[in-house]
Amino acid sequence: MAEIKPFFGIRPRTELAPRIAALPYDVYSRAEAKLEVEREPMSFLRIDRAETQFGDEVDVYAPEVYRKAHDLLWEMISGGSFSRDAQACYYIYELEMEGRAQTGLVACAAVDDYVNGVIMKHENTRAEKEQDRICHIDACGAQTGPIFLAYRRNEVISSCMQRAKQETPIFDFVSEDGIAHRGWKISDETMIKTIREAFAGISQIYIADGHHRAASAVRVSLMRREEAKKRGETADGSHEYDSFLSVLFADDELRIMDYNRVAADLNGSTPAEFLEKISSKCEVRENSVMEHTCEGGICRMERRNVPCRPQEKGCMGMYLDGVWYELRIKEQYRSDHPIDGLDVSVLQREILEPMLGISDPTTDERIHFVGGIRGLSDLQRRVDTYGGVAFAMYPTSMAELFAVADAHLLMPPKSTWFEPKLRSGLFIHAIDE
Repeated sequence: MAEIKPFFGIRPRTELAPRIAALPYDVYSRAEAKLEVEREPMSFLRIDRAETQFGDEVDVYAPEVYRKAHDLLWEMISGGSFSRDAQACYYIYELEMEGRAQTGLVACAAVDDYVNGVIMKHENTRAEKEQDRICHIDACGAQTGPIFLAYRRNEVISSCMQRAKQETPIFDFVSEDGIAHRGWKISDETMIKTIREAFAGISQIYIADGHHRAASAVRVSLMRREEAKKRGETADGSHEYDSFLSVLFADDELRIMDYNRVAADLNGSTPAEFLEKISSKCEVRENSVMEHTCEGGICRMERRNVPCRPQEKGCMGMYLDGVWYELRIKEQYRSDHPIDGLDVSVLQREILEPMLGISDPTTDERIHFVGGIRGLSDLQRRVDTYGGVAFAMYPTSMAELFAVADAHLLMPPKSTWFEPKLRSGLFIHAIDE
């Protein structure tokens, strides 16, 4: 059963939260991170990406970069930009985008639950990406970027969170991208006990986003345990390093956006030849609407091609040679298997590999992945500018994500895109006591 613990949160002063809060470290290039820190010198990005404090000649992964991250973090804490709660608490983090809010519980998840499979994964991780955050967490003695976890809705937890949201927020601001961020603290011992016991009755928690951060936090914990054993100490799971910072959302709170694909070329086919190949696997029609137009006193109905945003599973949009098409996967190419039945799997298996020669989307430079937050216009722009073909996907559902994890399988790369992104710097968990 899941062990979800309260913790001694380190939080920015209320008036500084809007300046400190930063998007996750991995959404920026080095140049973009440096520009962001120049724009907002208090941005937590200067700690998450401490290479911004050095010239470009310094390696991103140099030891001095991680030492700098430690120094900057603890200077801000000792300088009063952050404060640490004297009591172990839960916290609530609510994000609102385009009028839709999602509310999560900020807490610490047990490392042993990750190791023992209570916390379920659906993606592989890459060692080189893990190593960067291992060094960062280890050097800082703190977890600074929360892991995005999901669980099946529990009415007891939801009720407690709703009551806690009646109190005064500990922060409430709108970030540069228009996302509203609000937070509350849960310090009532009875409510903490109720929430903790409710999670103890939940058998599975799922990583929605942040597989590399989770794996890195666990690796640091296991390193700390080994060091403790060498000192003759008992590893009983009670230390701060035995858990990792998380925000947990009920499944019905979350919105998965589409994760779209752009292939750089048609693998030697003409657009007409490619359309013919596609027709063997999908029902194809131009995506157009009838519009009423009037000019010079003459009115008529005209058909206009428009972007195709899929409205159901088994349907894809395709932009090819200046035209949007709707593709409906033929029944014989669908599947009920948790992996094989995903739309991204069908696209890879039936189109990208056999027709476009893209056999390994993780390494092939001819395939590009575009998060749904960029919109269909970005797909069209890329194809109009560089050629090739774009595919607009129907979003993977939370039910599909859970089914893959429950079957102990792994999703294809770039299957899910979550928005809005959790900000770093609003909640910090110190692991060195």
